[in-house]
Amino acid sequence: MQLTDHQLIDFDKNGYLFFPGKFSPDEATLLKQEAEAVYAMDRKEVWRESSGVARTAFAAHRYNEGFRRLGAHPRLIEPVEQVLDGSVYMHQFKVNAKAAFDGDVWQWHQDYGTWKRDDEMPEPRAMNIAVFLDDVTAANGPLLFIPGSHKLGVVEAGHDLETTSYPLWTLGRDKVSELAERGGCVAPTGPAGSMLMFSSLLVHASPANISPFDRTIVYLSLCHVDNHIRAFNREEWIAHREFKAIEAMDDNCLMELIAERRQAAE
Repeated sequence: MQLTDHQLIDFDKNGYLFFPGKFSPDEATLLKQEAEAVYAMDRKEVWRESSGVARTAFAAHRYNEGFRRLGAHPRLIEPVEQVLDGSVYMHQFKVNAKAAFDGDVWQWHQDYGTWKRDDEMPEPRAMNIAVFLDDVTAANGPLLFIPGSHKLGVVEAGHDLETTSYPLWTLGRDKVSELAERGGCVAPTGPAGSMLMFSSLLVHASPANISPFDRTIVYLSLCHVDNHIRAFNREEWIAHREFKAIEAMDDNCLMELIAERRQAAE
């Protein structure tokens, strides 16, 4: 999958691109089933909210076949390679849950701020690309972006170790208000199977989900192979240390898995 010139211009201006329905309903259903199987596991990679429901599952591409294939899907790998101008490796893979009623907040932050401070990633030659596994609406904790905030480089942040179960370098209210006055605030919403791509410098957050509807999104954090991390302060399954370039699979790799499982069930 290659981005058009117009899409490249939009990405440079706003720091993100949104592709509603880029994955089919069948593909999204498969991945949601894979997420539920992963969340049911008793593994150190699966972090939970205080209520006990899953918050995020790290490195699921290493112990789940559907996510292994998604981690090398050309719809995700190729556009990032295009923007970063070269091969990429998996810096981080996570399946973020915002369970109905219990999904907690993700504070305002920049991903590269964490990758720079905690992992010593040299430059912001990395980004996130994500797939919605549920319909994402205004009601169930959508991602919030401040368009254009990626143009400002790394913004001053504090290390929040208390608000949620996951430590994060977060921005203060005054800075977020200042950025939003300049760039506004948007919340991309769409059906399961939609795809998001956003700069590692883009300031973003998501509110708690107090609706009765789940909101699950899987994220690939991809980094140029020459820009790999230099410090190993975090667990390897959070900040990966294998810097080998990802080789994209065939575009129909998820549909093939669906067919294999249907055949096995007959």
